[in-house]
Formats: sequence, structure tokens, C-alpha cells
Amino acid sequence: MSSHIDQQIEHSRPDDASLYADRAQRLRRRLERLIGIAATEGNKLVPLRNGDQIFSSMLESIRAAEHTVDMMTFVYWRGEIACDFAEALSERARAGVRVRLLLDGFGSRLIEKDQLAMMEEAGVEVAWFRKPLYLSPLKQNHRCHRKVLITDEETAFTGGVGIAEEWCGDARDETEWRDTHVRVRGPAVDGLAAAFAQNWAECHDELFTDRDRFVDATQHGDAVVQVVRGSAGFGWQDMQTLLRVVLESAEERIRLTTAYFAPDAYFVELLCAAARRGVSVEILLPGPYTDKRVCQLAGQNFYEDLTACGVKIYQYQPTMLHTKVLTVDGVASLIGSTNFNRRSLEHDEEVMLAVLDRDFTVTLDGHFEEDVKKSTLIDGARWKRRSPVQRLREVAVLPIRRFL
Repeated sequence: MSSHIDQQIEHSRPDDASLYADRAQRLRRRLERLIGIAATEGNKLVPLRNGDQIFSSMLESIRAAEHTVDMMTFVYWRGEIACDFAEALSERARAGVRVRLLLDGFGSRLIEKDQLAMMEEAGVEVAWFRKPLYLSPLKQNHRCHRKVLITDEETAFTGGVGIAEEWCGDARDETEWRDTHVRVRGPAVDGLAAAFAQNWAECHDELFTDRDRFVDATQHGDAVVQVVRGSAGFGWQDMQTLLRVVLESAEERIRLTTAYFAPDAYFVELLCAAARRGVSVEILLPGPYTDKRVCQLAGQNFYEDLTACGVKIYQYQPTMLHTKVLTVDGVASLIGSTNFNRRSLEHDEEVMLAVLDRDFTVTLDGHFEEDVKKSTLIDGARWKRRSPVQRLREVAVLPIRRFL
């Protein structure tokens, strides 16, 4: 199983090659054994940075589809890009492609009605995940936050973007959000298809039709990928296990980028414990352009403890940071829809890729380093002297932090 990992690190120094391979193999077996989901080999992943890259690649894949398109998203709002997706999906449906679109009942409530009408008239099967109007108060709190696109059962996308004009562009100013998506080819596509199917089954009578070919998985690269799904439930969940295993396995470096940082004390202690054992822990978070100030306040309540442990916290300055990426030791990456907050870990439908691929991780680390250059470092000593008003705001959001 380690042969694929060996191939990924040929560019490393000979003495590093066995080190990276050992770390990757050890982490793979921990994740497989403790989560119970086998990783797949033979995947090719392409990281896509910001709307200019992400949307063009997704639309190209939709427009080239010949058999099926399955798409699910939390956010489908307004703007030209929303129209572009509606038109692309409609065109494929009119051409005879089976097109399914799953929208979260809360996150996509702002979608233009004429776009919905156009897609449904063209033959797009549109389903809604838990519309608030018809739900009990308990179910209303559990949203489908997954972002997945699968075309022809062979190419898939996942990551952080929603379908809205906020994500367009290249994070050049506060109107263009910073985000990361990934294009996947190979056996891991099945895992993302299963994430779609799990939520589609709740919303639609037909789980599959004769249009689904169930093609054999084809190997396209050397990346080892485990697909982990998170769902609302009581007790410990797979997504929490994924993060715990990765954080506890780190030996040199953890780099976490997340849009919404509002963990519980347990995961804060995991980060601090890593720093205390000598691991370099860096966290990149939104700065002045956050779209959820209350969530930012909940996370800031932990800044003092984290910086005291040696954790470095950066706040991104140019625009809203919406990326959800974690890299470990230069050899493993987590990327998907999950934020480092209690909502993602306990309440929402999420999906993450655990990727063991040296080149892919190096690329994401490079993105992190570029983003840090546009960020400010939280000074622990200064933060400890923050104003009483700031402290009061942090305390005020504590009663609702498990919903953030």
C-alpha cells in the first residue's frame, strides 16, 4: 500500500523519503482503523483557488457531461454566477443528461425564483433539504452544508464555495471571498457520490435510475484519499475522530485554515497539546471582513489560551476567508466543507477528504504561506490586555457557542 506514497515523494531528499512514507502510512492506518472507512489509491486531485479557477472548472465539467450531473450545495444565492450555473444545468438537462440539484432549505433560500423555474422546466430534478417551514425546531438546526458536484460518475468537486457572486474573482478585495475547492478523479469520486446519495435519499423517492451506469473506478494518479462524511447526531462522530486523529498524529507542523473557528474546549486543548509537544501550530482565520462576527467572537474567547501555549493565530486582511483546509507535517491534508466549529462537527451534514499526497499538501502549504503574508499575527501579550468591552462581547456569545 505504501508504493503509491513512495512515488509521491521522489523529489524529497533520500533521508526524507522514508520518513514521509512512514508518517503517511501510519496516519492512513490510524484513520482507516479508527473511522472504519478504507482509503482509496489511484486518485488525482487538483486544488482550485478562488472563484476564477473554481467556477470555470466546475462549469466546464458540467457543460461537458454526457450522462449525469449530481450537484449539492448549501449556498445558492444571486448574481451572474448563479445564472451561469442555472443555465449550464438547464442546457444539459435539455440535451438529455440526467441532472439532479440538491439545495439546502435554509442556505439556498435566496435563490432567484426564475432560475428555479428555468431549471425545472428544462428537466432538472430539484430537491430541497429540510425546508424550515416544514420542520420541527430540532431538525431546523441541522443543515446540509456539503458542497459536491459529480459529473458522469468520473469527476467530482468539493470544498468551501457556494454559488453566489461573493465567491467570484480572485480575492482581490473585500467583494471577492477567498476560498479553496478541489477537483477529484479516481476511486475517491465514489465517496463523494455517496455523500450526495445520502442526502438525496432523504429528499427524493428515487435513489438511482437506469441513467446511473455505476462505472468501475479508474485510477488517475497517485493520491491516497479517504472520504469522511459527517452528520448530525448525539455522541462522538466520524468528523470529530478525523480531526482528533490528525491533530494527535502531528509530529512537526499543523496548519489550519477555517472560516468559522468556534470549537469546544476539548479541541482547543488538542491544539495546545500539540504545541506543547513541540509541533508548530498555525491557525489562519478571517479578519475584519468576517461575515459572522458572533462566531468570530466565540473563537476569540480562546485566543489567550492558544497563544499562551505557543499557537500562532493569523487574521486574513484582504477579504472574507472562507477556506476549510488543514495540513499536517507536509504529507497529509484535510479539505472539504467542514469548519473548525461545533456546528460543523455536531449539527450539519459535512464531507471532508483526508488526502495523503506530498505534492498536493505542498501546494496547499504554499497557499497558506501566501495568505499569511496578507494577514496579521495576533500578539499574545497584547491580546491578554484587550479591553473589557471585547471580553464582555466574547462572554456574551458563550451561551450559544454550540450552535455557531
